[in-house]
Amino acid sequence: MSEPLPTPATTVDPAAAALMARRFRGYLPVAIDVETGGFNVATDALLEIAFVLIDMDSDGTLRRGATHDFHVKPFDGARLDPVSLSVTGIDPWHPLRPALPERDALQRVFREVRHGVRAYNCRRAILVGHNAAFDLAFINAAVVRADVKRNPFHPFSCFDTATLAGAALGQTVLAKAITVAGLEWDAGSAHSARYDAERSADLFCLVCNRLRDSHRCAEERARALGWVSEAGVSAADEPPLDAELL
Repeated sequence: MSEPLPTPATTVDPAAAALMARRFRGYLPVAIDVETGGFNVATDALLEIAFVLIDMDSDGTLRRGATHDFHVKPFDGARLDPVSLSVTGIDPWHPLRPALPERDALQRVFREVRHGVRAYNCRRAILVGHNAAFDLAFINAAVVRADVKRNPFHPFSCFDTATLAGAALGQTVLAKAITVAGLEWDAGSAHSARYDAERSADLFCLVCNRLRDSHRCAEERARALGWVSEAGVSAADEPPLDAELL
């Protein structure tokens, strides 16, 4: 049975914010997809970046929130693999392509993500992606290359929807996982950062929503162990972000 795609939330309910802050131990999941000029984070260009905020309703249901996406200019000396470009269909030098320098694109992404982190009373963001290590590695490399400060994302932890889908649905390919989950997949829109980020967000929300009962049982056990207070996550092992990061 097909499950309807969610619609973005315009405001954050205080009850939802409290639940989100507890759900992932103070981390706000944000779905990200990048399109690149190859597979080497040190040499190959970052060409597109899209991110999708994950929202939560007051009953704890996760749903896809707002999407933002940017075209990115190849950095000086960047490698552009023709095979990768043929897969994505990106022409980095098209005169009508509204591309931003890496630094500008990342700063815009991070600014919006920090707003989400603050709205949900979280410590910082955590990347959600399909084969998420790839996306996180490219973002981290671009952050260093462009000397971008105040990165709201955890530097190495992430939620990989390929892993989640493999465990929950028996499929690790994004298109197949979306299809067996009962959601629509448009092959013609694939390999667009925006489309892939939105489908990854949908998949993450679907799997997590199906695991709500499991999470509630685990949270009760964590509370009994003194790891979680009635007010939220104690997280003595993970101090809050510096004030400037928020």
